[in-house]
Formats: sequence, C-alpha cells, structure tokens
Amino acid sequence: MDAAFDRRHLWHPYSSMRDPGPVHEVAAAEGVWLELADGARMIDAMSSWWAAAHGHRHPKLVGAMQAQLDRLPHVMFGGLTHAPAVGLARRLVAMLPAGLDRIFYSDSGSVAVEVALKMAVQAQFGLGQAGRTGFASARGGYYGDTWKAMSLCDPVTGMHRHFGAALQVQHFVPRPPIPFGAEWDEDPARNGLAAVEALFAEKAHEIAGFIVEPVVQGAGGMWFYHPRWLAGLRALCDRHGVLLILDEIATGFGRTGTLFAMERAGVVPNILCLGKALTGGMMSFAATVASSRVAEAIAEGPAPVLMHGPTFMGNPLACAAACASLDLLAEGAWPGQVAGIEEGLRHGLAPARGLSGVRDVRVLGAIGVIETQAPVDMVRVHGFCRESGVWLRPFGRLLYCMPPFVARPEEVARICAVMVEIAGWR
Repeated sequence: MDAAFDRRHLWHPYSSMRDPGPVHEVAAAEGVWLELADGARMIDAMSSWWAAAHGHRHPKLVGAMQAQLDRLPHVMFGGLTHAPAVGLARRLVAMLPAGLDRIFYSDSGSVAVEVALKMAVQAQFGLGQAGRTGFASARGGYYGDTWKAMSLCDPVTGMHRHFGAALQVQHFVPRPPIPFGAEWDEDPARNGLAAVEALFAEKAHEIAGFIVEPVVQGAGGMWFYHPRWLAGLRALCDRHGVLLILDEIATGFGRTGTLFAMERAGVVPNILCLGKALTGGMMSFAATVASSRVAEAIAEGPAPVLMHGPTFMGNPLACAAACASLDLLAEGAWPGQVAGIEEGLRHGLAPARGLSGVRDVRVLGAIGVIETQAPVDMVRVHGFCRESGVWLRPFGRLLYCMPPFVARPEEVARICAVMVEIAGWR
C-alpha cells in the first residue's frame, strides 16, 4: 500500500489533512484478530466501532453474503421488495416488544436517527400537534454526525460544539446523575427527573420527541446510568405527549448483557434506532422501528407517507448479513459470552482503580471503561497498539473497550492489561 498517498488524500474519521496522525494497514481479519500488512497482529478490542459482535469474518455471515451475492446484491426498495428484507423484518418483530413493529431500513446509524426524528415530527403533525417540531435530550449523549443528529449531541462537551449557532438549538436536561448499580433515590430533585418535569411543564408544546441512549451513553461520555431514570422518563413523556425515541445503535443485540438495554428498565419506546451489530459488522446498515401508533399518526398527517427514502434502503446483501447475525444471536451463546467478558473486565481492569491518574473504572456487559483525570494521548496509544497487540481508540479522557463476544478469557485479560498499562502512563 502507498502510505504516503493515503496520508495525502484520505480523510480518516476526526483527522486533520495537515497532520493526520499514524494509521495501521490491515490486510486481513478473523475472529477477534486484525492482521496488519507487515504480519503483526492486534486484538480488535473495539469490535471495529462496536459492530463486529460475532468477530470478524464469521463463516455463517460470510456464507450468507456469498449466497446472496449470487442471487441479488442490490435492488431499489421503492416499489420492490425481496426475501432478505422480509426475513429480517420477521426476526426483528419476533425479538422486539409487542407493538414495536413498523420497520424502516437505512444505511447507517446516523441516518436511522434522522429518520426517527422525521417520524416524530410527522407523527405529531398527524396527532394535531403541528407546533411540536423541537427535540429534547440529556447532556452527555451522542447520536451521530449528520446534521440533525449533531444538534442533539451534548452542546458543550460533545464533538460538535464547534458548529455553534449553525445547529438548531434543542432542549437539554442534565445527564442522569445516579450511576448504574447505585441505590436509586426517589427524590426527583436528586434523581434527575425533576429537570425533565420542569422542561416539559414549560416547553412540551414545542417538543416532538425526547431521544436518549438507554442505560449507556456511548461516545458522549461512556456513562452508565440507573435504569429507573429511563422508566421515569417514559412516564413523563406519556404524561406530556412527548414521543420517546431510544437510540440502541451501540447497546442493542446483547452488548450490555441484555438483548436490548431498554429491557433493564422495562421500557418500550415509541421509536427505536438500531444499527452497528445489526449485521455483525459486515455491512453498514440500520433500522428505525416505530410503534403502530406512530405509523398511524403519520398516515393521518398532511404528508401521509414517511418522507424519506435512501438509495440503498433495504439492500439485500446487508439484509442477508443481518438475518445471519440475528440467527447467531438466536442460537443463544451470547449471554454466556457477554457474562464471561464482563467478569474478565471487572477483574482485569480493577488494578486501574489504584492509579493516581484514574478518575473511575466502569464495566457493564461487554463494555469496559477507564476514565482518566487528563486526556489520553491517542497518537501515543495508536503507536503502542501494534507493540502491545491490542487495538484501542480512546477519545478525550476515556480509554474503553467493547470486544467481540467471541473473545476468549485470555484475550480479554490481555486487553485489560494493556488498558491498565496505558492508564498508568505519565
């Protein structure tokens, strides 16, 4: 590979074309391992941004895609349909709560969020609430890099604060204050729900929907919060006519130890966003799932059709990969795998708690986080990854991992050892 050409012409995520930083050339991948062009190997502790839940190049996923390639790699979804799209919908309807069954496919998580926001506004129009065009969220959230999604990421600490007034001003409440696993406080002033109640009392007539990542806030801070806050939010949304949108793009399909993180709160949203692990990391693909009430409200509106239609919506190849991925989940090995990873992370990351530069250590399901006092030197970490044999990509003060579910105990232990070593750097 021509590394100089890459450096000169390819814009990698969140990189500068003036000083883009180091990259590693990956030649192959299998299971939890990435093989570099020079023969070095690294454990993919990130599941390639949380998507490769079953590991890389799983034979069942590869086989499903190869078979689909021989029949129908792509066809437009407007006015046409195909068996993989219907088969995937059947699987999703079977695994989701009753009533959450109207499915819109798209090609990325950010677009799934955009679609959810459109659904909410169109549904409010159909319900006779045309003034409800704004949105609310909790600080510390992250919903993607597209325009409307950016406006709902944390406006102060988020990655998109530099866009300032170019983004629509939305409504925010403080992040849920009580950590996951802590004792719940019934006082709304202390559990964070009073802030939601106050916002809705003043502004609910302007708010179409409240979007939040259930239990785990991802790229906005890797914060794990108490499920009772989510249950309280559901009740307040119902009381004030605000549609609840849950973003399970990162947490869905077993990552937190339950199939969906919302299960921990016993909450069902009006609209649900799915992506990342939906295809097992084989293809970029996502889904926005609405309740029948939302779908019927849209049909009653001034524009009775959902006003969105991506070119690659319902791509048969991606649908085939997603069907195979959900079939693997249905085989039932993942709960034990995730529980084993959680145990390994709790044990392996525990030594970081005694380090002077560490603020907190958090583990939930197959997610491990070391929050440091000062920002982590990402360039230094990237250089160390090849040497250590573990691929990590920290951001800000967060050093974290989300290994594939197939990671073995010794591989999880290796990930933890490297994270603890990095956390102890001076």
